[in-house]
Parts: sequence; structure tokens; C-alpha cells
Amino acid sequence: MRVRAPAVAGSFYPADPAELRALVARHLAEAAKPAETERAPRALIVPHAGYVYSGAVAAAAYVRAAKLSGRIRRVVLLGPAHRAFLRGLAAPRADAFATPLGVVPIERKAIDALIDLPQLEVSDAPHAGEHCLEVQLPFLQCVLGEFRLVPLVVGDASDEEVQEVIERLWGGEETLLVVSSDLSHYHDHAAARQIDAASCRAIEALEPSRLGRDSACGVVPVRGLLCAARRLGLVARTLDLRNSGDTAGGRERVVGYGAWSFQAPMR
Repeated sequence: MRVRAPAVAGSFYPADPAELRALVARHLAEAAKPAETERAPRALIVPHAGYVYSGAVAAAAYVRAAKLSGRIRRVVLLGPAHRAFLRGLAAPRADAFATPLGVVPIERKAIDALIDLPQLEVSDAPHAGEHCLEVQLPFLQCVLGEFRLVPLVVGDASDEEVQEVIERLWGGEETLLVVSSDLSHYHDHAAARQIDAASCRAIEALEPSRLGRDSACGVVPVRGLLCAARRLGLVARTLDLRNSGDTAGGRERVVGYGAWSFQAPMR
């Protein structure tokens, strides 16, 4: 079996399994719990920085996924290519992704069903050192237990190309879709708050055209998700919105983090 080994264990998150599990548990315990009447998410947007910076914001999303434990059998995970130029989207050739908490099998059947799409390639290269998908896995492992993974790195692609992939993989209540993205980068704290607040309003309104390249490093998969969410009749809810100046580090050059859930509307 071809296993993609962890690339950022020991830097973005602890490499020791017990320490990692305890850190994730602490973030989840400190996150605001969803109301009993709150609908379970069909999709999430979650940040992907080191846990010291964005772990608390990520937990605001994953604490809501916890109620799906035992129901979710497949996680579709999309995030931006940071380390390689990529036209379209890339699925790995690997059979599984590993973290210090264990091995997550990849659902090859789902990837095979996308092979006819011209925007998809199958290659391990864009995944090799990429952190944006990997950092989500320990949270998912802790809240969901066992599941199969469809990991997709997103490069230069149109909203429609990403939307097409998402809608093919949407599935039913057995599937959770997660888009991994941070928000604005390297502005001062006040400017970042203003930029990220505008991005937040665009996400809540399901308006991808209001998000530009500087809005989020994962703007391409985020925009694709917003297109799909509008078509599927979902409602976006903001769970947390902060930046690294609020969580760890100085306020001169910060990175923005937000968490959103996408749910079916209340009837």
C-alpha cells in the first residue's frame, strides 16, 4: 500500500500521538458547543495554519462535526496548492494518508469517478509537502473515528471547474465536505479585520464574486464551494473569525482565520 507520510508533524502540530490527541481534545473542549437544535453541517470551511495559531478556530468547526461520528463514512477535502504550480485539481496516487494518529484510507472509487474531467489530474507531486490537507486530518480522526478520504489539492481553476467536482462528490449524509483555507495574509491587525470581515460577509451571502485573490489563500476552492452551496440551497453560518494577532504572535503582520458551516435551511 502506498502511504503518504506526514510532512508537517512536529511543526504545524505535535508529532507525538498522545500530545497531539490531547491538544486536539483541549481545542475541542474549549470551543463553543452547538445548540441541540443546530443542524449538522454538510460542509465546512476551516483554517490550516499551525495549531498554535488556528487550532482554536478550526475547533469551532470540528466540534460541530463531532455529532456526525458514526454517520460520516467519507470526507471530501479540498485545499490550495502552496508548493507546486497546478492547473486544475490533483488527486493523489497514494492509497492512504498517515498522521501520528494512524492511517486514513483514500476512496479510490470516488477519484476514479472523476477521471473523465479535464480539470483533474492524478499525481502525488502536489500533495508531497502540502500542509493544508494534512493539518485537517488529526481533527477529523479525533471527531469522526474511521472514514475514507478524497483529498484534492486545488490550483489554477475556475469556479465552475471546482463546483463540478464538488457536486460530483457531494453524496448524501455519509459525506462531509471540508475546504481548507486561511484568509488575508500579512496585513496589520486592524486592516486584516476589515478585509476578513468583508470576506465573511461574502461567504455568508454565498457570493463568490466578492472574493478576490487577496481574500483567502484558498479562494479558489472556497469560491467553488459557494457556487455549489448556492445551487444546493445551503445556508452558511459563521462560527469564528479571528487572526494570528488574536491567538498567537504580534499584530504587525497577521494571517486571518475563519470557520464556517454549511447546512440545509430550517423548514
